[in-house]
Amino acid sequence: MKLVNKKSPQIIKRMGLIVETNQYCNISEQYRTIRTNFLSSHNCLNSRTITITSPKREDGKSTTASNFAISLAQQGKKVLLIDADLRNPTLNITFKMENYVGLSDVLVGRNIIEDSIFRSGINGLDLMTSGPIPFNPTELLGSKKMEILIETVSILYDVILFDTPPVLEVSDAKIIANQCDGQILVIRWGKTKNEEAIEAKKILESAKAKLLGVILNDKE
Repeated sequence: MKLVNKKSPQIIKRMGLIVETNQYCNISEQYRTIRTNFLSSHNCLNSRTITITSPKREDGKSTTASNFAISLAQQGKKVLLIDADLRNPTLNITFKMENYVGLSDVLVGRNIIEDSIFRSGINGLDLMTSGPIPFNPTELLGSKKMEILIETVSILYDVILFDTPPVLEVSDAKIIANQCDGQILVIRWGKTKNEEAIEAKKILESAKAKLLGVILNDKE
């Protein structure tokens, strides 16, 4: 199956993509360390479909997902980053692109997968935005069409990252986690409470999710 991507979004100054804009700063080096740990860890072996979530909003999961995706692409991996937060999508804002077509269109049958994937303008990294916000995100994410989408893109890409909603706020992250190879939990220094991190871990484990690791965000 050959995937024909559409035109890249217009390259404008993007939000929070430090790995793209400044590869030599300390933060970019930290993302490279995360990438190295991921690619070399036995725990992450054969993990191709990965959800990135957090206990609550404002923990930095979406920024982490985007920069991690870019870092993997810079290593030569073919990466697809999907905005699976169908309630509060941000991928289109981060990458300065339209959100008329995306994941929700595929899940309701309005568009095929190939027509919902776009080039990011970064070599090796493709994007699927959320698409229009649906009234039934939980049902769509747990649908047969979601299973088919995951199976299809798993053939086409080395790594597929799903930016999912916070695990303590809605059940969406738990539903997607159950369908993927592994999960990464993002917590924020000075914001995420210990009990929130522990509860998020328990919820993911209850979904039989494989927790690949935890990223501590904003630690100076």
